[in-house]
Amino acid sequence: MTRPQVTAVMLAYGAEPYLVDAARAVLDSTDVDIDLIVVDNGCTGDGIDVVKGFPGVRVIRPEENTGYSGGCRVGAAEATGEWLAFVNSDAIVAPDALAKVVAVAGEPGVGAAMASIRLADNPELINTSGNPLHFTGLSWAGGNGEPASAHAVRTTVPSLSGCCFVINRELWRELDGFAAEYFAYHEDTELSLRLWQRGLRLEYVPDAVVRHHYEFSRNALKLYLVERNRLVTLLTAYETRTLVVLAPVLLLTEAAMLAAALAGGWVKQKFRGWGWLWTNRAWLKSRRRQLQDERTVPDGVIAELMTARVAPSNVDSPPGMGVFNAIAAGYWALAKPLLRKR
Repeated sequence: MTRPQVTAVMLAYGAEPYLVDAARAVLDSTDVDIDLIVVDNGCTGDGIDVVKGFPGVRVIRPEENTGYSGGCRVGAAEATGEWLAFVNSDAIVAPDALAKVVAVAGEPGVGAAMASIRLADNPELINTSGNPLHFTGLSWAGGNGEPASAHAVRTTVPSLSGCCFVINRELWRELDGFAAEYFAYHEDTELSLRLWQRGLRLEYVPDAVVRHHYEFSRNALKLYLVERNRLVTLLTAYETRTLVVLAPVLLLTEAAMLAAALAGGWVKQKFRGWGWLWTNRAWLKSRRRQLQDERTVPDGVIAELMTARVAPSNVDSPPGMGVFNAIAAGYWALAKPLLRKR
């Protein structure tokens, strides 16, 4: 029986203390024919020099740091395998993990599948078992810190985690992958929405274990990109009817995020995000036209996957979150029946 041909894509930026271990783990994958493309986005450690000597590894160096989105595009463009596996450079895949995820990704009706992402320092705890998707576009690591035993059943998930997932290479190319304009953060959410909009499911594979050296950071650049890209996704992936119906609560969310930015000292980045949207409005219009033209499933169907409660376990909830959740839940209950279902 022919083994699946898998090309794994891994990005390297900064010190990358786990790059060598992550690359070696991918290459040690069983029951697949594997090769690995490492995109050097500006690695400052010696990991690149080490991994480029491994059999089955190709190192690609773009002219500039293209971010996670752009780096994945660069690597995927050079892939030869039938399947693409995107693996973080701080994620250690179990030997059988990629084969198990590929098997699920290849099932009829499945668009992509993700591994069970565990906390590296305590693999009995989940880092993410699939990311919840709030109807305002917010998303976070689902199940973070919870026992893996509570996430031991295969499930369909609203959004993939970019830490480790598999997609058919031809489907990736048909979708044109991640938009390079995202640079980093939220691109996995957008890709997930686009797969759902084509009537394809996303699956979590509980026995495909990946140990992730997860470290949550809240620097100004990350907050800028996360917020900007959330708005990009809303403005391009949601139907016009959906945006009109949700307008009041989306404006309330913007006010809440502006207040959080003021309190957190990153209000300049919030304004910068709005400025980027205005400056790139022609691209947003073009991107919106593309995404609406390629979709086959309306928002009213996809809405069943979404949540109305913001409840990340990896960050402290800001003051007023209970009130926001109550308002959002009430509005969502009224709004969902108004979304297009056919």
